[in-house]
Order: sequence, then structure tokens, then C-alpha cells
Amino acid sequence: MKKVFYLNTCDTCRKILAKFNLTGWELREIKKEPVTKEELAEMYKKTKSYEALFSKKSTQIKLRALDVKSLTEKDFKELLLDHYTFLKRPVFLTDQEIFVGNDKKNVEALQEFFGVS
Repeated sequence: MKKVFYLNTCDTCRKILAKFNLTGWELREIKKEPVTKEELAEMYKKTKSYEALFSKKSTQIKLRALDVKSLTEKDFKELLLDHYTFLKRPVFLTDQEIFVGNDKKNVEALQEFFGVS
């Protein structure tokens, strides 16, 4: 399995995806085709945390008046399944590894994984 979950309207996602040869990868635009329960379970197996997959920059947090500090793992799971903007992007998922988000450390790990500098 080689999947990338991203948002087409996200410039950062597009820049990161453009850095790599994604031939053979399934590209999933999460607004058009949201993450399934099974895919989220697969991500959870690798991160051991729904919070690690959760974007604390989602506009839905303010709209829903959520207090992120009081959320449980169950809450994070439900929110991730409820609305695509809660997923930290992009997510590169393979049988062995997962790369979540766009922070510098993650992008560097991706570059190492793809053998790109």
C-alpha cells in the first residue's frame, strides 16, 4: 500500500507532493474522497494516536467552538471521520511507515524516504 492523503486547495500539500515521484502511489484528495474508518485505523496503528493525525489549525475548531485541550482520543477519532479539515496534511501511508503533516522534520524524513535532497 502506498497512499497520499492531501487537499488540492492546500498550497503546502501541492508543494510537498511536487517534490517526489509519486508513480505507483494512490493520490487521495480528501475533500472529494474522505478518509474511511479503515484507513484511519491503519493510520492509528502506525501513530498510536488520533491526536497525532489531528490538525490543530483546522478552521472547524473555531467554527465549532472546540476546546482542543479537553478532547479525548475518541473525540479526535470522531472529528477526523467527521470533517476532512481535521486531518493533518499531507499524510503519506505505506505498509511500513507513515509521514504526517508538513513540519520541517516530517518533510526531511519524506525526502530521506524518497531518496531526494
